Amino acid sequence: MNKTVELVRLWGEYEQRHPEATIEDFCRHQASATLRQEKTVVPEGQMQPDLNGALVRLIGRIAKFHGVYTSKAFQGTALDQIEEFGMLVTIFNQKEPIKSEVIFGNILELSSGTNMLIRLMKRGLISEYADKEDKRVKRLRLTAKGEKTLKRAKQLLLKAVAMLVQDLTDDDKQLCLQLLRPIDARFSAIVQKQKNKTFEEIYAENMP
Repeated sequence: MNKTVELVRLWGEYEQRHPEATIEDFCRHQASATLRQEKTVVPEGQMQPDLNGALVRLIGRIAKFHGVYTSKAFQGTALDQIEEFGMLVTIFNQKEPIKSEVIFGNILELSSGTNMLIRLMKRGLISEYADKEDKRVKRLRLTAKGEKTLKRAKQLLLKAVAMLVQDLTDDDKQLCLQLLRPIDARFSAIVQKQKNKTFEEIYAENMP
């Protein structure tokens, strides 16, 4: 069958089932069709994640690879881990934010985030000063050493992440970003508000 005719046929069938769908939805549906046909055989007596678990597990493993190789890349700089880099970026981008903005903006606990900021201060990468309007509030800024370290670390980080995603095309990367951004947007807005609630309460608030 002519490929154009086959494409029109597939679109027609999909549109009947999903009249509100966009062409982008159809393209994603077709791209995943082959994968849906593949059946993973689970060895008897073993536990394997469902589809949701498999996706989140994969994201988590990639994050661990990121952490391992970033720590290697940062050797010789004044940074030990990706979270420290994230804090410097937040301070640089937000132009002298308060401590809590830096900590919660990087999805860290207050205690561990505070300890990390203290370490960055001891290394001479950041400094703090009292807010002009409220002396109880401490604001942060990068030192000259901090800015130099941040720029060097950024170049190393770019090499590490380029290595990690080298097998994906730019279109693949854009699609991944498009698909995963809604997760980031949803939970960035609520994760700090829910930190003192039980999991069952959080689950009830998030699930329809």
